[in-house]
Amino acid sequence: MPFLRRPIPILAALLFVLVCAASVSARDTIRLTLPSGREMKAEVMVKPEDRAMGLMFRPSLPADRVLLFTFDEVDFHSIWMKNCRFPIDIVWLDEARKVVHVQESAPPCKAEPCPVYLPMRKASFVVEMNAGQARREKALVGAQVNFELPR
Repeated sequence: MPFLRRPIPILAALLFVLVCAASVSARDTIRLTLPSGREMKAEVMVKPEDRAMGLMFRPSLPADRVLLFTFDEVDFHSIWMKNCRFPIDIVWLDEARKVVHVQESAPPCKAEPCPVYLPMRKASFVVEMNAGQARREKALVGAQVNFELPR
């Protein structure tokens, strides 16, 4: 029965989409206050697989959201834009949550190898936001970003 073979890939694809959607909604969301005083919802990326996925395959990032990547070690944490669909600002923070580097309007990767963005100083956190937002919200080197991580 050939008609029974076709629903399996469709069902598998649907299941994959549902699992991906569930994993996105299962991430902790916290309040993050930018130097301008604007509060944002931050999706906290703690697990290596979440940090690796980042904004990949998302069509956009809502204006009131950012991604907050947390790391166990202070280091030169690199970011790339593989499979991203829109430009972003990348803000690196030190352990005191002060901005140590900003990459404005990092474009999506168009071809391999993708460019890798690195901070000028070691960082403990990375915040990804829509392009142009870092400057508008005064997230410049030396500025303070405030948030409390979930326990």
